[in-house]
Formats: sequence, structure tokens, C-alpha cells
Amino acid sequence: MGLGPSLSIRQTQALVLTPQLQQAIKLLQLSNLELEAFIDEELSKNPLLEGRSDEPDEQPAGDFAADEDSGDEAPDEPGADTLMLGQADDDRPLDVDWTSEALEIDSFADVATSGGGEESFDFDRIEYSPASLAEHLASQLHGASGAEGALARIIAETLEETGYLTVPLEQIAGLSGEALEVVEQALKLVQDLEPPGVGARSLAECLALQAKAADRYDPAMARLIDNLELLSKGRTQDLKRICGVDDEDLADMIAELRAYDPKPGCRFSGTGAEEVTPDVFVRKTRGGYSVELNQTTLPRLLVNRRYYQELKAGPQDKASRAWLSECLQSASWLVKALDQRARTIVKVVSEIVRRQQGFFDRGVSALTPMTLRDVAEAIEMHESTVSRVTSNKYLLCDRGLFELKYFFGSGVASAEGEGAAANAVKAGIKELIGAEAEILSDDAIAALLKQRGFDVARRTVVKYREAMGIGSSIQRRRMRKIAG
Repeated sequence: MGLGPSLSIRQTQALVLTPQLQQAIKLLQLSNLELEAFIDEELSKNPLLEGRSDEPDEQPAGDFAADEDSGDEAPDEPGADTLMLGQADDDRPLDVDWTSEALEIDSFADVATSGGGEESFDFDRIEYSPASLAEHLASQLHGASGAEGALARIIAETLEETGYLTVPLEQIAGLSGEALEVVEQALKLVQDLEPPGVGARSLAECLALQAKAADRYDPAMARLIDNLELLSKGRTQDLKRICGVDDEDLADMIAELRAYDPKPGCRFSGTGAEEVTPDVFVRKTRGGYSVELNQTTLPRLLVNRRYYQELKAGPQDKASRAWLSECLQSASWLVKALDQRARTIVKVVSEIVRRQQGFFDRGVSALTPMTLRDVAEAIEMHESTVSRVTSNKYLLCDRGLFELKYFFGSGVASAEGEGAAANAVKAGIKELIGAEAEILSDDAIAALLKQRGFDVARRTVVKYREAMGIGSSIQRRRMRKIAG
């Protein structure tokens, strides 16, 4: 066989991620708030897209009875060619006036987000932004002057959010060029400010500053603060000997320490807790449960066909016609991708609710083990698709707000045969420990859980208890002794 160049035809199959498919995958894993930001960006780039977030619209919802399947499959999606022509299966153009198509009945999203029928300004919506810790301390240093005052302002800016000073005084002195004694005086200025305890370099110093501010820093309290390690171990006899007090005085001193704030700067944190907005609503109906997307954070996106016809009729060159055609194709595909995203989310969440119906009926103790593969096989989708749908999305129901990932996880065997989710076992452990009259050992907790139908071993109880931050029976007995 001779060696040399030749021409040949070969047929192969390969999976190619087109830009449209990549965009659909990206949209699927975005939360509603992230999707809103993405749509705003697309609106600024594509003149044929039009967003109407203030008009209600029908949207896919999943309803299933308590003893029935989740329903038929979703109807086939309209093709890209149909969308580009501006016609759907019901012969309605994409730029239809959705005001006339609005629902007459308020959706669950409207009920959950609106406070009433009358339009009035809600003063509670004005968010109060508290001053940061540095600003709060600087406002108290307006009378301080000289090198100490300047250093005190620098120290206030250097404090951690918790109120502690982690930078060594020697480093501050070296950077500022001032003597160490001046830096120490500046630190004392900061430590005398409100709230008590700021500027401390350790937990013991933080508690000591608060005890001084409360005029409770006597020699016995000083010895107690110096021996916090013995207090954490519950060695009350040694503490009584070291502090020279009796049981009543020691209990009073411990109660005083418990009232102090170990992180006094956190109350002035400049960033408050991030508000979580639900992506899906689940409400109980007569036939079971209904799944509905949160439309308040999901603006409606339409293709402006009228503007497209105006641009197409005007004078334009070849490049302009290609650009206009690309904009129409991109806008039509995005509309279709958003509709497919909504249907996929509702389909996945409906299956989750169907499988975890015990949770929605009876609470966390009825959670059952469930994996992404279980849901994927039930709805005939890929496991990665279910993973993207459940990422960074939250579900709001009568029992509260939950991340979709909350309903997935391994479990343990139960007497009923279906098994119990790890969260259900954790809830049982927490309930038993919270209601214990006598301190329960891990073996006793495992035995009580078996009586409830959870077949768990002692090592499982230890693992779940430590994961929840609950101490052992010895630690809980010591803490009860200290508190008692």
C-alpha cells in the first residue's frame, strides 16, 4: 500500500452545542432575579425585543391530585420557524396586546406580593440603611484631636466587622511613625466608645471591656474572664476556688457574662441579610398541590413585529438586512427558550412536590430520600437538566421558604420501607434533645428514633448531631449545670 495524499469522505456523528443551545442551558440554571438582569441586557442589545413586566399573563402551572399522577406531558413547543413568522399554535402574533389576555383571577404570586387592592405608597418599603461600625465610631470621635485622635480614627477604620482589632499595635505604630504609647492611648479612646467591647483584641478583653462599662469588673469577675477555658469545660469547682466565690455568686457572674455580646460590631454591619425571592409558589388545592412560577420577578418578553416591519420596509444595505434578520432570529429563539425554561421548571418542581407530598402535608419528619436521578427518570429528562433547574432557586409554600436542593439527599432505613431523609432524622434528633428532661446519650437517642421508625445507628446520630452543632451528652450536662 503506497503512502501519499488522498481525498476521502467520512461520516461521523458528534454533539455540537450551538449558541442557541448554550443560551438555553444558561437560562435554565438562572434564578428569576438573575434572569431579569439577563433580559435587561438583551433588551438593550436587541431592538426587536420588548419587555412588559407590569402586565399579568398566563403561565404554565402544574396541578396534580393527591392520588393521581402529575398529568399529561406538556404539549409540543412551537417550532422556531413558526415563532419567527410571528404565529403560535393559536394563531396569535407574538406582539399581541396581553392586557386583553390578562387573567381575571389574581394568581398566587399576586396574593403573596400585594398588600391590598388600593394603590397607596407603602412607607415600609423604604429600607433603612444603618451606619457602618467605622462611621458610628467616627461620629463619637469628633472632639478628639492631635495624634491620638487621628490614630483613633485610623484604628476605627481598621476594625473587623465583629469589632475586633486584628492588626498589631506595633504595625500601626510603624506605619504611622508614632510612638507605641501614643497608639495605645488611641486604642483606649476607641475602647471607651459605644458599643462597649469594640477595639478588643481577644474575647476575654471584649468581655472585660463590657464588664467595666457595666461596672461589674471586680477581682472575681476578672479571674473568671481570665479562665474562660475552664468555664467552657464546666469546671465550676475550680472556678469557685479561683474566684473565691460560692455557688450563687458564680451563677450570677456566669449569667452576667452570657448577657454580653461577643461580637459587638456585628450590629453595625453595613450589609444586611440578603433577601431571598422565591422562584416558585406551591399552594394546596382541593385536588392536591399547584405549582406556579413567581411572575413578579419574571418579566414578559415579546417580539416587536411592528417595529420589525418598519425597519424591513425602509432603505437598507445587505449588512443591515443581515443584522435585522439576525435580531429577529435571536429574539424569537429567546422567547421560545424562556417558554421552554418555564415549562421545564414547573415540570421538575411538580415531580418534587409529588414525591415529597408527605413533607407538604406533615412537615420535615415526612421527608423521604430523593436523588436527582430519581426525578430525571420520572420526567424523562437528563440528570444534569434537573441539577440546573434546582440550582439557586427557592420554593415558597405554607411551611416556609426552601431551596429546591433541600428536598434532595440520602436517607436511612425506616419501618415503613420507603426510608427517611437525612433532614427528617436531624429534625427528630433536635426535637428529642430539645425536649430532654434528663440528658440523653447517643445510644438512647438512637433507641428513641427506632421507636419512631428510623433505623439509625449510634454513629449516625453522632454524625448528624455534630453536623447541627449540638454538643455531646457530657457537654450538654456541663452546660446545664452551669446554667442551673
